Amino acid sequence: MTKALLSLVLLLILLSCGIHESEGQGPEALPPAAEACNGVFISYDFLTRRKEFPRVKNATAQSWAFNSTASVLNTGKEVVKAWKLFIGFQHDEILISASGGNMVDGTDFPAQVGNGTTFAGSSVPDLDTSINTAMDFTQIGAMIQLIGTQFGVKPPTVPMPKTIKLENDGYKCPQPSVRKSSMWACCKKDPKYKAVLKKTKFLRRQKGDLSISYDVNQVYENNYMVQVTMENNYLLGRLDHWNLTWEWTRGEFIYSMKGAFTRDIDYSGCIMGEAGQYYKDMDFSKVMNCQKNPIVTDLPPEKANDTELGKIPYCCRNGTLLPIHMDPSKSKSVFNMQVFKIPPDLNKTAIYPPEKWKITGILNPEYRCGPPIRVEPAKFPEPRGLEATVYAISSWQIVCNITKPTKRKTRCCVSFSAYYNESVIPCNTCACGCDDTNTNTKRCNPNSQAMLLPPEALLVPFDNRSAKTLAWAKLKHFNIPRKLPCGDNCRVSINWHVASDFKGGWSARITLFNWQQRNFENWFTALQFKRASRGYEKVYSFNGTFLPKLNHTIFLQGLQGANFLIALDNSSNPKVPGKQQSVISFTKKYTPRLHIAKGDGFPTKVLFNGEECSIPTHFPLSGNQRNVDLVPRLLVLVLAFTISQIPLY
Repeated sequence: MTKALLSLVLLLILLSCGIHESEGQGPEALPPAAEACNGVFISYDFLTRRKEFPRVKNATAQSWAFNSTASVLNTGKEVVKAWKLFIGFQHDEILISASGGNMVDGTDFPAQVGNGTTFAGSSVPDLDTSINTAMDFTQIGAMIQLIGTQFGVKPPTVPMPKTIKLENDGYKCPQPSVRKSSMWACCKKDPKYKAVLKKTKFLRRQKGDLSISYDVNQVYENNYMVQVTMENNYLLGRLDHWNLTWEWTRGEFIYSMKGAFTRDIDYSGCIMGEAGQYYKDMDFSKVMNCQKNPIVTDLPPEKANDTELGKIPYCCRNGTLLPIHMDPSKSKSVFNMQVFKIPPDLNKTAIYPPEKWKITGILNPEYRCGPPIRVEPAKFPEPRGLEATVYAISSWQIVCNITKPTKRKTRCCVSFSAYYNESVIPCNTCACGCDDTNTNTKRCNPNSQAMLLPPEALLVPFDNRSAKTLAWAKLKHFNIPRKLPCGDNCRVSINWHVASDFKGGWSARITLFNWQQRNFENWFTALQFKRASRGYEKVYSFNGTFLPKLNHTIFLQGLQGANFLIALDNSSNPKVPGKQQSVISFTKKYTPRLHIAKGDGFPTKVLFNGEECSIPTHFPLSGNQRNVDLVPRLLVLVLAFTISQIPLY
């Protein structure tokens, strides 16, 4: 054994057992649980810290740069597939880097992890057993080196996490032991856990809103052919003009692609890097992309039958991924690519999928992708038409899930109105953000509540409504703030108008406005109510579907031939948005105690093309708004009159 390898093994043993020098303290004692553990031994070791700038007097606000390590060690008899380690950070930590591991939720650095985060292996995704590897610590253990910032804990107190635990199915972890700057636990197999009877070499494919499969079909010494498949599994998810990116970790580069292309045809990174030194005779002008983080996008439809770029099933739709119930043939996208490798990975089995996957659309929900996980090889039909199944050589799966948009980070918004109130409750102030350079927050208040509007103002762009808003406020004697609230800044807005309410049912009108210079083809919107969804009867100008198993969602889309939400018309003054409208009828047969004017007639959640829209925090009140506003004034007048009648002695 070489000295370097011996040092590495010793380092892994020491770190996994909690032995280290920390802030001038002596080495910790070896926890007896390390050698006695029959399962997976996990540990966290705080190493060093130093005070950061700025230096502040408030100790809780002072930031500290820290270094720590987390390790997992398989001390059992079973291989641990796709290990996942949760670290319960609790001091507003911000991670700058995590060498040896990936955050499962795909968050970029710097990452806010003050509520804890889960790591998965990067270079060592699976933990083999010491029996199978003759105690090779590089295969049975993994270590994550953490660098970051924490707040409020100054020496001599050690900023330890709240807990650590292994999150793999079938394992139970006790409350971790803590001694000074070390934390450890022995996680054991749960005897009550019922494992799947079918035993396979790799993990089963997981469920998620969007699944990406990385299937290697041909391998050579220095390159391989891979098929990338994206499947939209969520009934309310969608992508338009998708852009897919990842990070190569071992110097790979894309030689060619079919079914998609990279935004940059750039081979300079190969010529100036390690690839150029190894492939001295290669004509790099034929290489598609040598970037570490390529951006891949779908081909346009006219390239579908192109023999050089197309001829791939499920390709060439301008990056459209629809829900499967809208069009199953458009819920999947596929492309192939040839990937070249560099030393030391020059053998057929040395294949490492890229990491840090991300996918985005034009106006779609935000997806957060996990790390690639080795799964059962994908199955394909035999290409010559034989009744046979072809297996991929190796497959990895990347699962992406939709995240809930944070406040002022969405791209669509909703306004409310009703037949019983003259005013419209507009979209929330800065519903889609006010950080844009077009928003001058010196002239408007980004924190003020949006002012009520006259109905005709909905047809005017939000940045041109000031005159109508002021005129309406003066006419209705509404309060006018010194600085008017900022606009909503949304590309798409939706108006929900309660049109009628009677004993046996009620109706509403929905209007979609497109304020951007791009058409929306095959658009859809989805509505969820607290109680009213069960009474859905019919939508008259759209196609409507009631999805009772999906939170009683009402799913609306354009009719055949009328499924375009056209773009904003810039030629007119003021600009005219593209719009579509329909009336929806409801019955009260199944919900007889609905109170439409008290909020039951307004949706609690609205989505457009999968993106969750910002919704007003209140709804139109029954009766004239002016009368409602006069109530406090009348109370003051009555009180003043009463006081004036009290005799003075």
